[in-house]
Amino acid sequence: MWFTAVDYIIFALLLILSSAIGLYYALSGGKQRTTQEFLLANRNMGFLPVTLSLLATFQSAVAILGVPSEIYRSGTEYWFLGCSYILGLLIPACIFVPVFYRLRLTSTYEYLELRFSKKVRICGTITFIFQMVIYMGVVLYAPALAFSAVTGFSLWGVVLTMGLVCTLYTTLGGLKAVIWTDVIQTLVMFAGQLAVIIVGTAKVGGIQDVWAIAVNNSMISGINFNPDPFVRHSIWSLGIGGIFLMLSLYGVNQAQVQRYLSSRTEKEAVMSCYAVFPCQQLVLGLGCLTGLVMFAYYQKNEIQNPEMIKVPDQMVLYFVMDILQDFPGLPGLFVACLFSGALSTISSAFNSLATVTMEDLIKPHFPNLTESRATLISKGLALKYGLLCLGMAYISSLMGPVLQAALSIFGIVGGPLLGIFCLGFFFPFTNSIGAITGLLAGLIMAFWIGIGSFVDRMSVPTAAPILNVTSAPGGGNLTVVTTLLTSAAAAQSISGLKKFYSLSYMWYSAHNSTTVVIVGIIVSLLTGPTRGRDVNPHTVYLVLPKLLFFLPEEYKERLRFGVPHIAEVGERHACRLLKDKSDSPNPNVEDKASNGFLNGHAKGAEKDMEENDSGFSRPNGGHSYVVQETSL
Repeated sequence: MWFTAVDYIIFALLLILSSAIGLYYALSGGKQRTTQEFLLANRNMGFLPVTLSLLATFQSAVAILGVPSEIYRSGTEYWFLGCSYILGLLIPACIFVPVFYRLRLTSTYEYLELRFSKKVRICGTITFIFQMVIYMGVVLYAPALAFSAVTGFSLWGVVLTMGLVCTLYTTLGGLKAVIWTDVIQTLVMFAGQLAVIIVGTAKVGGIQDVWAIAVNNSMISGINFNPDPFVRHSIWSLGIGGIFLMLSLYGVNQAQVQRYLSSRTEKEAVMSCYAVFPCQQLVLGLGCLTGLVMFAYYQKNEIQNPEMIKVPDQMVLYFVMDILQDFPGLPGLFVACLFSGALSTISSAFNSLATVTMEDLIKPHFPNLTESRATLISKGLALKYGLLCLGMAYISSLMGPVLQAALSIFGIVGGPLLGIFCLGFFFPFTNSIGAITGLLAGLIMAFWIGIGSFVDRMSVPTAAPILNVTSAPGGGNLTVVTTLLTSAAAAQSISGLKKFYSLSYMWYSAHNSTTVVIVGIIVSLLTGPTRGRDVNPHTVYLVLPKLLFFLPEEYKERLRFGVPHIAEVGERHACRLLKDKSDSPNPNVEDKASNGFLNGHAKGAEKDMEENDSGFSRPNGGHSYVVQETSL
């Protein structure tokens, strides 16, 4: 069950290669001397590396360990999450990505200031930092636990090694190093999973035997149409709740948006989002197939060392070592696969956290900060977040199986963040007071359910994971008796707050984002909605006129809530700037502002226009710039 020299060499090569990429980009090109290069790769990344980096960022060891373990215990029902990928990636590609890219942002939360106010931006940034710091701990702890279990290495020694390597190449090489190491690590992840599936299927007797065993033991799940939101998995929680989860990940999360913004063109950014869809389906399919192969194998073979499996998530690596022990190098490849997933996610978190901290919390207070100084501080931030991640790994050891822990974190914190962006995009009459109140209400509701569920689960004794499934009373009931994800009291009737706390974790994101939207709308209407003419049309997506396209133009115009058309705003500003130019001692500045706005670079143009008093107002104390009626 222990690693051979070949396995250690393969594993070491991954760490060395990742560090070498960081050193290469630290010493070549622009040598990471500007914040644009360090944080956004000079906005010069191609379609393919961005796609693979998007895929790798939130797959990680959570999916590699968690999905097969979930399938092994509960059957293939989790596969229906793939249904949510369609809208979960189509909506970001059509709505969020174009708006963010055209605004030329660096931090996603700059949008909240453009649309609402600086206070809303800071609230969003702090919420994101909290979310990612906790998530980093889960992602770092998962593969370290598995690796220490099969090699005998110290758990915290493994955590320290992986955290330091990741911090090294992220701090030195910036986003460009992160993206290219993601590409390498994605290929390693695919190779490791395919090796396990091929060898495991061969040992079972072929894919036909794997399928037959799964069918005979009721592991191939049908569609569960139960609408009860307290049922852990159903077509509704996976298909609809999953859409909100995917939107929070691929639509508004800084780690992903930063990759879109690093693309050379808007077209390539949108294409990379579309291309993630088949890749996500492939990754989900490989995880489900690994779980079925693992189940079939242990229907035919006894587990030899059950004492090695202390939590369900270690089952996957135990299986890998069991079937690959006669193939030197393949166990090392799979562990490298696990670490690749973890490194890609953690490095993305470091870089995105450094970005939002610099852009949202430091630069606004130090506007005269030099470029070289800002870049140095950004690198220091990446280093400090790397060290903080090591401490968070200990907390994650108390959170139970990694798949639910990770998805719960994004549902609890990512849901409210998704809600506040939806307020800005789709409801132009909402104001900053409504946005902040809605975010706070969503976070309170989220932590009430999340912490209540965690405490309630910890107060009930749970069964150990199944170690020999041949003795199980039936494959269809594995979930009830095997895992920390469900309690021994799951079959009992519960009511009151306990019922409330048993809300399916797949609904967290939908429930919490909806809370933000509803509260935000109500408070905005009570405190005085934002006038449509005070809203920059570049910052909203007016969905109602598009959905109700068959209505007469008069009614569709009313559904704009008074928001001016982009073409109309551009024409008015061009006229105003031409007027100002005739009286300006520095006409070149005016030309820059006019050209920037008309080319769609709203952010830069707005700054120039503000400096030159070109007719924008800032409602609610923010940067929601808008044309003023002016007679020429």
